[in-house]
Amino acid sequence: MDPFLSLLHSFSSSLLEPELASLKFLCREKIGKRKLESVQSGVELFSILLEQQLIAKDRLDFLEGLLRDIKREDLISQLKQFVEDGEVTDPADQPDVHERRLQKAAIEVICENVGKNWRMLVRKLGVSEVKMERIIAAYPCDLREQLFQSLREWQKWKGKDAKVTDLIKALRGCHMNLVADKVEEAILLLNTGAS
Repeated sequence: MDPFLSLLHSFSSSLLEPELASLKFLCREKIGKRKLESVQSGVELFSILLEQQLIAKDRLDFLEGLLRDIKREDLISQLKQFVEDGEVTDPADQPDVHERRLQKAAIEVICENVGKNWRMLVRKLGVSEVKMERIIAAYPCDLREQLFQSLREWQKWKGKDAKVTDLIKALRGCHMNLVADKVEEAILLLNTGAS
């Protein structure tokens, strides 16, 4: 069974009638009035949103916005957990196990050594300002977490094309050569099997 459909089904089961009415109202600009009038459940509404490609495994912003508008933070948390668990991305679009291990080590080193200039690095990697602002808003007082979540965003965006060499190149492009050297050392240790 598709985990995303299971998630939507569980959302539907937890929606109260007034919440469903609010969701229908919020979708008026996207879905025709006739279609909306026939919707009797969250499953029916989510089916229409899926058909019209307003929501998908890799397109969750609209759904998150709807849930935020009806003040269902619990469902937003479930949605974010779904994303973090990696259920959103296609396994064929993920780096291999070895590359993921290297990325994890590189990201740990970067988070330990890059401070307030983290945005310059993340920009160099191609993460949008909007995504960075969203992350900053979610973790307003935690610089390290802002950097970590931004690097996770980069990993999700690049998928299997995310490479440690890109992280090192971006670090060097930002004149963070000491951090780039530390990442290379960590990678070398992993590749040679030392701990």
